[in-house]
Amino acid sequence: MRTMIDDRIVVRGPLFRKLQVCGPLQQADEEIVAGIEASARPVPSGTDLIREGHRPDGMVVITEGFACRYKLRENGARQIIAYLVPGDVCDLDASVVSRMDHAVGTLSACRVARLAPENGRDLRRRPACGQALETTALIEGATLREWLVNIGRRSAVERLAHLFCELFVRLGAVGLTSESGYDLPITQIDLADTTGMTSVHVNRSLGELKRAGLIERRGKRLILRDLPRLMEVAEFRADYLHPMDLALA
Repeated sequence: MRTMIDDRIVVRGPLFRKLQVCGPLQQADEEIVAGIEASARPVPSGTDLIREGHRPDGMVVITEGFACRYKLRENGARQIIAYLVPGDVCDLDASVVSRMDHAVGTLSACRVARLAPENGRDLRRRPACGQALETTALIEGATLREWLVNIGRRSAVERLAHLFCELFVRLGAVGLTSESGYDLPITQIDLADTTGMTSVHVNRSLGELKRAGLIERRGKRLILRDLPRLMEVAEFRADYLHPMDLALA
């Protein structure tokens, strides 16, 4: 999406779309957001953007690809505790955190923008941007609670179904879905570390969803064969993602 501001073309990418959904931006904010997205640089898959125990050096914005928040046990076992998709902002409170209690890393090739703490503070002081960022933080907290329910109370098939429905809404809010599905550039090991299962169990559960005519994976793309039925299996209600749940309207 492109718009003209003072005879200049400004590209509206996923960060703009995400903030605009969470709280309408003023025209004066658009160039700032466009500048942040233009500063994004490529980062390979499997790269730590922030390491556990380190002091964060500012806000991280994902403009392409998938990243995640994760924790490692001493035996090397990984638990993914959140996905970061295009438009997501990580470490809004970087300026007040002295040490990270988790790591942030890329699950696929990404483009990532970094904002120094002072620039992040300036962005949050802008009324429209600040309100939108506060809304994204509230959505992130609600999503974490839903993930806890996913791991604690849903079956293996329900966990995957719920995750796929959630991603459809989140990616749809920034224009990265079609009626048939969306790109999902992560592995079965990533899905296992997200849902608390083994990769063998994930493979078996994906097979169940496919045989039921609900999904299909074609390389790095997830095809949603029957979204209403998938939502029914997952008991998925998108209200915790408000206002991004408008993607289902």
